[in-house]
Amino acid sequence: MELLSSAVYGAVLFLLLLCSAIFLRPKKYKLPPLAGGGRPIMGHLHLLANSPTGEPPHARLQALSHKHGPIFTINLGLRRAVVVSSRQITKELFTTHDTAVSSRTRTTALRHLTHNFAIFAFTPYGPYWRHLRKLTSAELFSGRRLELMKHVRVDGVAEFIRQLYSHWKDNKAESGTTLVDLKLYFLNLNFDLVARMVTGKSIFGQEEGLDKLLRCREVVSEFFDQAGRFVASDAVPWLSWLDLGGHEKRMKGIAKEFDEIVGAWLSEHRRKKNNPSQEDFLDVMMALSGQGNLNQFQGEYDLDTIIKSTCQAVILGGSDTTSSVLTWAIALLLNHRGALTKAQEELDKHVGRERRVAESDIPNLVYLRAIIKETLRLYSVRLSLPREVTEDINLSGGYHIPKGTWLVVNMWQIHRDPEVWSDNALEFEPDRFMTTHKDIAVNGPDFKLFPFGMGRRVCPGLNLAMQMLHLVLANLLHAFDMTTVNGQPMDLTETEGLTNAKAKPLDALIAPRLPLSLY
Repeated sequence: MELLSSAVYGAVLFLLLLCSAIFLRPKKYKLPPLAGGGRPIMGHLHLLANSPTGEPPHARLQALSHKHGPIFTINLGLRRAVVVSSRQITKELFTTHDTAVSSRTRTTALRHLTHNFAIFAFTPYGPYWRHLRKLTSAELFSGRRLELMKHVRVDGVAEFIRQLYSHWKDNKAESGTTLVDLKLYFLNLNFDLVARMVTGKSIFGQEEGLDKLLRCREVVSEFFDQAGRFVASDAVPWLSWLDLGGHEKRMKGIAKEFDEIVGAWLSEHRRKKNNPSQEDFLDVMMALSGQGNLNQFQGEYDLDTIIKSTCQAVILGGSDTTSSVLTWAIALLLNHRGALTKAQEELDKHVGRERRVAESDIPNLVYLRAIIKETLRLYSVRLSLPREVTEDINLSGGYHIPKGTWLVVNMWQIHRDPEVWSDNALEFEPDRFMTTHKDIAVNGPDFKLFPFGMGRRVCPGLNLAMQMLHLVLANLLHAFDMTTVNGQPMDLTETEGLTNAKAKPLDALIAPRLPLSLY
């Protein structure tokens, strides 16, 4: 009997162990294929670095997608990253799984540059981000706030045109034209508008604080140069004590200087009597602080850090990127004279030459709005800022993305997908947005064109950016005729870095096309 009992117990134990092995063993998931070409320790990090041959990272990742498919894995040192170049997969990720892909990666560059992720555009997903996103959407970028700031846009663009006219008047040649670097003027214009919205100060026509404002513009450019950089500790965390190349020291210096500039503006606002009309963003943030709307995060960040970092987010989002799109738009138009002529004919039809362009004219300028869309399609952000997956994801195609994986979307490749944009996807064709693609909206639900980001982390300043792009381009094309030097085509070489900027100056010959009294 004892022998029989032992046999029964043994059989039962065997069956339990067998069931455990079958039902409790770890599931084998189908991971996106691993790209070839990885290197020891560093993995595929070299794909995101500057190439000696000049091939940009987005083009190298596109080549890998042709080999491995629309979703594949790369190793950035010891970290796993998934690269997506499919509109359908992107749509699923940022709709069905949007919460799981809404967190930012904690790179060394962003930690140093953003006060330990206090700048909400770069902070991981959570209560702090949700609260500041809600506040900025309601208080800084609402329709009411944009209407209150309308005079800033209108006055800024008028001053921009006057500056160009003054340059033409002082430097015109016998031909009636003068050479101007429009890229530099766009940088000054957009930073001036952002500075006026944040601080109430203009960089034009004021000597007081001018050097600090101009230096802030340089710091913003340096910020973007460093923000997309991977350092040794990003690939191999135990190398954090090293600062190979001195990049971390440079990042800390940029963050410190940026903080001091905005901190000085905040101190100046506090010394002055509160403005009841709250005409700039610093006034708004100070008012929100006084109402206790920021107190819940004082354990994580102090109030001054929250105010300054939020204003820095506005400065970063509204200066470099907008001027870059305008630069590309003019460069493309100068290389496509037919499109430039068509845009000016539309302006003459709906505005005439007896007055300046107003914001109320923009809805009638259908072709000009198509030019902006086409420019955003071809020359907006190339690769999305990396996200960190915070929950395991099972895609409908069968692939599994584990928690902790980094996610990169090749927006450049999706915006050139021939299945969406036809065989001429690489060509500048604004007319597509008036015919075959007229129903495609910027950041629409179809994920065909999303230059301002995806999901709940889409840029909160989208409406302001579109207003500025349309108003500036319309006024410039309306006020001036322009052509290239000696009829040579524009060089469309791109820069490396986080934003897609034109590498060379935008040198063009300009001449007034309106009655001089309108300048």
